[in-house]
Amino acid sequence: MEWEVVIGLETHTQLQTKTKQFSSASTAFGAEPNTQACEVSTALPGVLPVLNAEAVKCAIKFGLAIDAEIPLRSVFSRKNYFYPDLPKGYQISQFELPVVGKGKVTIQVPAVGKNAAYEKVINITRAHLEEDAGKSVHDLKSVSALHSAGALQDMSGIDLNRAGTPLLEIVTEPDMRSAAEAVAYAKKLHELVQWIGICDGNMQEGSFRCDVNVSVRPKGTEKLGTRREIKNLNSFKFMQQAIEYETRWQIETLEDGGKIQQATVLFNPGTGETKAMRSKEEANDYRYFPDPDLLPLEVTEADKNAVRALMPELPEVMKARFESEYALSSYDASSLTSSRDLADFFIETVSAGSDAKQAANWVMGSISAKLNVEDKPISASPISPIQLSQLLRRISDNIISKNAAKQIFEAMWLDGGELDAIIEAKGLKQESDSGAIEAIIDEVLAANPAMVEEFKAGKEKAFNALVGQAMKASRGKANPAQVNEILKKKLAA
Repeated sequence: MEWEVVIGLETHTQLQTKTKQFSSASTAFGAEPNTQACEVSTALPGVLPVLNAEAVKCAIKFGLAIDAEIPLRSVFSRKNYFYPDLPKGYQISQFELPVVGKGKVTIQVPAVGKNAAYEKVINITRAHLEEDAGKSVHDLKSVSALHSAGALQDMSGIDLNRAGTPLLEIVTEPDMRSAAEAVAYAKKLHELVQWIGICDGNMQEGSFRCDVNVSVRPKGTEKLGTRREIKNLNSFKFMQQAIEYETRWQIETLEDGGKIQQATVLFNPGTGETKAMRSKEEANDYRYFPDPDLLPLEVTEADKNAVRALMPELPEVMKARFESEYALSSYDASSLTSSRDLADFFIETVSAGSDAKQAANWVMGSISAKLNVEDKPISASPISPIQLSQLLRRISDNIISKNAAKQIFEAMWLDGGELDAIIEAKGLKQESDSGAIEAIIDEVLAANPAMVEEFKAGKEKAFNALVGQAMKASRGKANPAQVNEILKKKLAA
């Protein structure tokens, strides 16, 4: 039997606000445990939540970015469950009436094996605002009074700094049919929320966490299989591995005559396996009901227009502009708009006077390669867009050769320094004087009569050899284009 995997994602996106969803407590990462736990997030008696207006703007931004329905009225509900890091015993979320309704995200799925790359639309079911829970911290070492003096015992602690942090949970339809599609969607979403400035995308700090629902069914059937939810994946690599393992496990279980039980599972990166944590709750298990302390949220057309006016140019729009305005290929335009910082770096380089194609090649090539090796964001590039533009203009003006530019780039990247000073110090200024180049070529031709005869006999490789000799004689300083031009004239005479 041939099987088909069906995948849907729920992504918890931590919003870039300075304060929490329903209080003025700080959301800064890295503080000492429980120093940012406030009266609202710890559920002290008599406190009332106050909605963070900036979080609402972030939600509207996302809705506009995916061309989603943004209803006039949405409602906050209490999602009831008991867990040590949830001191209220419920989480304020949205259920039946979310702030963002149906939308869509278009993804580019890369080629895998014999399968060509393709485009696909992933439908978004909803995106709703909610508050985050706290965090359970395990394997703490503590001296216990119940044990002999000095004995260390493994303990668990609760850090409520994260409790109340604003989240936008983004839920897809079960539209994905492979791990490759799920990862492509997650990467696209990760790029988008950073692009529009609502999330910093830091997966290591938990700012962008994905829950993946996986089920399998016989290919060609419409009925969905029983799903298992893989929780809290914070790495695209782990997502790929988890989905592939879970898919194999479900298929093997069914083919062996077993049944899939709906469950929440965790992925162990060390073993590459998923393991059931608990049976999966249904919505009615949470006993949702409207939060009596919060009025319904109303988003008017004026509210949407105010946010729309602050929206950046979206990646798809910018990609099309790069193709039309700068005559870049679709591939180059896609690569440059893979992140907003990369696109901004390219735009600044071109705005400083560089040729667009040349700038694209260097930004996607030398700059990106260096950053990848050093695992740095482009914002940490030692070479600024203005410095890169100056370097590229020296090539265009025939002051330096492309090979010399690479040496200068390395020097600037490692040690900094002023461009023209490096050119002078390293003696890399290109020789463009026609008379001087002609004299060098005359010497090369006189010293290599056999190569000249080979060229005249129709051997094109001999021409390249003569060019090489001329460049060597000039110690690499001669303008290659002029060398080629003058040499052709001499040989044709």
